[in-house]
Amino acid sequence: MNKIFLETIRAVDGKIFYISYHQERYESVLKKFGVEDVKNLKTVLNPPKIGIYRCRLTYDLSKTPHQIDVTYHEYKKRETTSLKLVYDDNIEYSLKSICRDKLDALYDQRGECDDVLIVKNSLITDTTIANIAFYDSKRWLTPALPLLKGTTRERLLREGKIFEEEIHVADLKKFSKIAIMNAMVDFDIITQNTKDFFC
Repeated sequence: MNKIFLETIRAVDGKIFYISYHQERYESVLKKFGVEDVKNLKTVLNPPKIGIYRCRLTYDLSKTPHQIDVTYHEYKKRETTSLKLVYDDNIEYSLKSICRDKLDALYDQRGECDDVLIVKNSLITDTTIANIAFYDSKRWLTPALPLLKGTTRERLLREGKIFEEEIHVADLKKFSKIAIMNAMVDFDIITQNTKDFFC
């Protein structure tokens, strides 16, 4: 089993965003593997002082003690204007691992779309890079069973800005707006009519 995990953290002009949520998730992974050597992620970060950067932290829990490696990548947003539904009842990505082979294989099925929206056991989950939410004219709803519980998703749930619900494929026609969310795009509302969003 691969034991190399990562956190992707947004930094703008040297300012690090929402580090406490990344720290919490990192610590939850350590706890799952019985690792007691907890490091303060903030102390290993020193992003560039100008520009928007993706701070990529990786840590290998097969090594004792584990080390955290950090690289900085200038961020260029990947536009998402269309999604293709793909189905995989066996996909598993509950921990943010560097091993994304199965996600990449699903992404390769996108055709002319920008990304895929993964359906597992008849329920909507995530795209390959983000959690997703749908607006029902009253509230923003996010799948109750995502592949990965992202840090932005967790923050917005706690703030009462989005709400969990099981979402089936047939439910998609009921929604008027779509948003994707991750540490880099935060909560990015896609304005197209949902019927034109899926290809």
